[in-house]
Order: sequence, then structure tokens, then C-alpha cells
Amino acid sequence: MNGIIGTKVGMTSIYSADGKYIACTVVEASPNIVTQVKSTESDGYSALQLSYGEAKPKNANKAITGHFSGANTTPKRKSLEFRDSTINKSLGEAVSIDDVFKEGDTVHAFGMSKGKGFQGVIKRHGFGGVQNSTHGQHNRLRAPGSIGASSYPSKVVKGLRMAGQHGNTQVKIKNLKVAKILPEKNLILIKGAIPGHKGSFVVIEKK
Repeated sequence: MNGIIGTKVGMTSIYSADGKYIACTVVEASPNIVTQVKSTESDGYSALQLSYGEAKPKNANKAITGHFSGANTTPKRKSLEFRDSTINKSLGEAVSIDDVFKEGDTVHAFGMSKGKGFQGVIKRHGFGGVQNSTHGQHNRLRAPGSIGASSYPSKVVKGLRMAGQHGNTQVKIKNLKVAKILPEKNLILIKGAIPGHKGSFVVIEKK
């Protein structure tokens, strides 16, 4: 699997060659550095470790600094392995957008979704709530309702949909299209939406 790590810039729109309006997510992916090369003989599988984003030196301990110095680069904020990669790069070399993708490619994208905090069942799970205020209902329009069973099993069943933390989870969107590549600006425009807030890390994988 070939891929690259980048940063979500935001949304924009372009027009295709046939005049269609396309909403796109803009991802900035300055060249990723190959910081480790794994092989079947030494590691049991083949993979390329790519690293992206400059880390503050004070946040890098000796082990991390030593790992990146082996690739003649500075400590990075994000590192990820891409197994069975066909990118022909050696340790310390840079991988740019046009080394991996071309316009029209089908890709998968994943990132951390926006955190919504502690939310109720209506926003978190789409519950309908109580639609009327008859039969003694009072301030129960957005309540979850009964959560327990009868005398058996005498407990709340594990996995019951209830209020709780919403968002801030890794989400993968499949089968997106590369609408445009701007290699001179290290930008890739992907048709559709990608999870995450502006400035968050995203990973683009070639299908």
C-alpha cells in the first residue's frame, strides 16, 4: 500500500474539464522522509516508514533523536508504516505527492474526527426522543428512556447506546478521487470530505 501523511488545510471547489462543480478537501503534504526501511528478511514483512512534520527538539528524547538521525533528518511529529510499498526510495530520501498519486486515482483517507465533547443520545446516536408531552411527560423530550431489563439480567447490557464522548475517533473514508495535484505547492485536492479539523494530520492511501 502506497500513501503519504499530510495536513488538512480546508475545503475548496474547482471545476472539472466538462464544467462540473467539484467540492474538494485540500491536503498539504510536504515531502515525507523515509525514516526506516523494513524487509522480509530482517523484519518478517516489507514496509516503508514515512515521517512528516517538524517536532520541537525539547519534545524529542534521545531514542527518538537517534532514530531520526539514522535517516539524517530532524525529529518529526508523525510517523507511519506503509506495508508492501512499491515506492522505490531509500533511507533518508523524500517522498513527494507526485511520487505516489496522479489525478484520477482512487484513495482512502483517514484522520481524527472533530471532538464534540459529552453529548446526549439524540446527537450521539440519532434517537428520536419523546415526540409529545402527554401522559405525564415533563422535560423528557431528549431523554434516553429506559435502559434496564426486567429481573433478568438485572443489569445494563454492555454496549447499550447511551450518552457519552462523541467524536475524536479515527475515521476512514474509502473510495475518494484525487481531483487535482499541485506538486509545486505540495497540495493535493481530494473530491469530498475528509475527517478532522483544519490543521489536523490526515493519511492518504492509494487503493
